[in-house]
This record gives sequence, structure tokens and C-alpha cells, in this order.
Amino acid sequence: MKKSMITFYRVLKAGFVNFFRNLSLALPAVAVMTVTLFISLFLYIANVTFSNTITQINNKISITIYLSDSVTSTQLKNFEIQVKGLPNVKSVEYISKDEALAIYKADNANNQNLLQAVSETSNPLPASINITPVDINKIQDLKNFINQKQFIKLQDKQLGISYSGDRKQAIDRIAKATSVMREAGLIGIGIFALVSALIIFNTLRMAIFNRKDEITIMRLLGAKPWYIRGPFVVEAAIYGFISALISVAVIKFMFTIFSSSLQASSLGLLDISYATKFFNDHFWILLSAQILIGLLLGILFSIVATARYLKLRTSK
Repeated sequence: MKKSMITFYRVLKAGFVNFFRNLSLALPAVAVMTVTLFISLFLYIANVTFSNTITQINNKISITIYLSDSVTSTQLKNFEIQVKGLPNVKSVEYISKDEALAIYKADNANNQNLLQAVSETSNPLPASINITPVDINKIQDLKNFINQKQFIKLQDKQLGISYSGDRKQAIDRIAKATSVMREAGLIGIGIFALVSALIIFNTLRMAIFNRKDEITIMRLLGAKPWYIRGPFVVEAAIYGFISALISVAVIKFMFTIFSSSLQASSLGLLDISYATKFFNDHFWILLSAQILIGLLLGILFSIVATARYLKLRTSK
């Protein structure tokens, strides 16, 4: 046990020594890995923020079905039951003719001419049903269900459904934009992870080349493969650890600048206020996750790189 601890200490020490010895080679690897972890963390926070924004948008987007005055209570109840049973329906709200008129009057409280015109006639507004979908990407399926022959006769012939024309185009654009954002984030993480791996591979290859004589001697003396590989693994793990700390520090600095100095509440579609709050509330979890990911990436890349460039025989 004591011998194993001494050997582990020597490997660990050699890794730190190699890191500082190869500092000029290590800096580019740390820089690229920092960018990778930074983008990964930023895209994760952005995705959480976008998801929150999308949820808020979803809660505001609904399909309104304007009902014919001839609809009976039985027909209405049967329709509501069937709609509520759909998997993409979050809520169903019925608005009577009287409620529709009250809402109209409240929305036009400052327009006395309209209020007077409405008061001089019978209630011209139809009853309606507001349907809030779970996923706006599947809203067309909901419309197809509503437009079945047995349900069309319940609709007002002039108004029909609100999901049409400019409103339909706006909802479809929002749904498409959210999907593109998620896909672009995953692609971005993948690209920078690949670049980071290539840089680390090249850094370790140069380190191995610089120490080829030392490695040859260690082989001749009967050093086991893991003992030769160990310092390189430790060195790459240090890359990941430092990169994780820097990436989190940069993210924190960036959100502090945006939310405090620039007093920005949003950056394009990104809600800075929510993103900053999420980052601060989950700071220690995000920091721990970044360090863990950095260490795992460094160790994984180093194991692959040393297996390729050291060409160690595992049978020793």
C-alpha cells in the first residue's frame, strides 16, 4: 500500500513538472480547451434560458376557436372532452359571449366611440375556446384535429380558427427558430471539442517527442506502461482543470459586465437577467460540472494520444 502511494505521488509530481516544463506547449492546449468548455457552458446556459423563454412564449400562444351561436351545450361539452384528451393540449378555456364582450370593453376602455357602438347593438362577439398547446412545433396536428368535419360545423363561418395567416406564420417561425438554436448549439460544442482534442493530441505528441530518450530508458528499466503514461495523463488533466476554472471565471465576468456595467436585460434573444440569475443560483454545481468535464476530457484525450504515440505494449 505504501509503495503504491509513493508510486502514485511520483507520477503526480512528474505530471506537474512536465506541465511547467512544457508550458509553452501547454498554453495553446489550455486556451483551446478553455474555449471549448466556455462555449459548452455558455450554450448550456443559453439553452436553459431559451427553454425558459420558449416556455413563456408557449404559455402566451394559443389557438382560439370561434364558435357558432348555434352550438349546443352538449356539443360544446363533447368537443372540450375530446380536445382535453389530446397529448399536445396543456389547457382548454371556454369564453362565453358575455365574457368576450366584457374583455372587449376592457381592452377598448379608452375608445368611447367603440363602446357606444357596442352598447347600442346586441352582443356581436362569438363565444370561443382557447387551446394552449404543449409543443408549438406540433400545433399543425392540433389544427388538423380541430378541422375534422364533425368539428368544423361548430365554428363561426367568418372567424373560424385564429391559427391562420400572419399569426400562423409568426408561430411557425418561433417554433423553427427554437429548433435551429438547439441544433446549432450541439454542432458548436462538437466542433470545438474536436479542435480541442486535436490540439491536445499535438501537444502531447510534442511532449512525448521531447522526452523520447527518457521514455526509452524507462522502457529498458522495465517501467510498466501505466507508469510511463501516467505523467502525460496528469498533465492533460491539469489542462482540463485550469481550463474549467478559466471558462467559469470568464462566464461570470461576462454576465457581471452585461447585467451591471452595461445594464442589459437581454442580448438579442438571450434573456441576460434570467441567464445571470440561473448562473448565480447554480454556480457551484456548474463549477463542479465544468471541472469534472475538463478533467474527463483531458484524461480521455491523453489516454488516446499516449496509446497512439507511445505505442506501449499492455502485456508488460
